[in-house]
Amino acid sequence: MMTGAPFFADIADLPPDGRCLWLMTDDGIRLRAAHWPGSGKGTVFLLPGRTEYIEKYAPPAAEFCRCGWDVLTLDWRGQGLSDRVPKQPLIGHVRSYAEYQRDIDALIALAAADRLPQPYHVVSHSMGGLIALRALHDGKPFRSAVFSAPMWGLRIAPMARHLAMSLSYVARLAGRGASLAPSMGLMNYVSREPFEGNVLTSDAETYGRLKMQIETHPELALGGPSLDWLLATLHEMAKLTRRAPPDVPALTALGTSEQVVDAGVIRAMMTRWPRGKLDIYEKAEHEVMMEIRRHRVRFFNAACGFLDANQA
Repeated sequence: MMTGAPFFADIADLPPDGRCLWLMTDDGIRLRAAHWPGSGKGTVFLLPGRTEYIEKYAPPAAEFCRCGWDVLTLDWRGQGLSDRVPKQPLIGHVRSYAEYQRDIDALIALAAADRLPQPYHVVSHSMGGLIALRALHDGKPFRSAVFSAPMWGLRIAPMARHLAMSLSYVARLAGRGASLAPSMGLMNYVSREPFEGNVLTSDAETYGRLKMQIETHPELALGGPSLDWLLATLHEMAKLTRRAPPDVPALTALGTSEQVVDAGVIRAMMTRWPRGKLDIYEKAEHEVMMEIRRHRVRFFNAACGFLDANQA
């Protein structure tokens, strides 16, 4: 049973014929999802990154709708208004990335049940890009993929990565895997960091909007990840970057000022991708979809053109 879910219209726009609803995964997790209708061209599955929530993606969803696409997006388990760990709601926590694939399966089931237009395409950002890469390898029904700064690697020194994996593994064995990862806090990034020096966007207006959203609805906020999340992430990145890229057309946007994910890993992956293209944005930070206007315009023109070119 899918029932209506809240959408905070005071901080983002949902079209009059759009909707927000609850989904249930096959392992009993309640997710919040949203659907923006297009003109019947097909459906874009818009997969956000860690800490993110549906309202943040209302502007990108509107851009794809203007190009004719229906858009489906969600709050991943553990963030937004989807189910969180009850005793530690500000810690992003999963034990395995297989859990996120269950979230995608619930979204695909919604699209099928509501007969949303095909073909399906996937557009993802950061952590969503790692989840999307697994979905493509698993044969989920996406005709093409657009990635924004995909989290296929993190900017962690090799020694620090080894120590993080060891610590996370020991914590899991000790039953402490849901604890906050070292050096992480419980405060949301945009709440604690000023615009100057932030690693997300060089657009002050966008950053101000993100701050406003969290201040207005702090229930959307999420702090640092758990040790289990860190271990699961490092394992998933290692497994997927060793594999040959899937034979699915892919367009990847990457800023030259990227400071969150490992740009070298992204460049290496795209050189191996058989039908892949790497699109570089000069002086753009991590969130190209939410960068200065000229980057946003270029991204959505490129993404919509790419999706159009891969309809058949």
